[in-house]
Amino acid sequence: MSKKILIIDDDQEIRSYLSELLGDNGYETVTANDGAEAVEIAKAEKPDLITLDLEMPNEWGPRFYRKISQDDALKRTPVVVISGLNAIKYAIPKAIASLTKPFEPAQLLKIVKDAIG
Repeated sequence: MSKKILIIDDDQEIRSYLSELLGDNGYETVTANDGAEAVEIAKAEKPDLITLDLEMPNEWGPRFYRKISQDDALKRTPVVVISGLNAIKYAIPKAIASLTKPFEPAQLLKIVKDAIG
């Protein structure tokens, strides 16, 4: 059974790109366009890994992360921050990795493979 990745980004092009990149490499993907929607999807889908943008409308990345960190079923889910913001590694210190847009696809795939196989 393939591992499931939740992609959270307000940019439709980024969501599509990540879905295609990860899907082509054997991962199942689900997407959300903001943190509020993502909380519900994460609870329903129980992803193996989450990619998280920081700046989004409605509910931004750090607030989403705080919510899932308090959920027993989700708090151990690895999170990879993918954002265009500077100093992103400080936004979510417990993230397994932080990538700045634009990023190298091979780098993301290695992070994901190392984290969930």
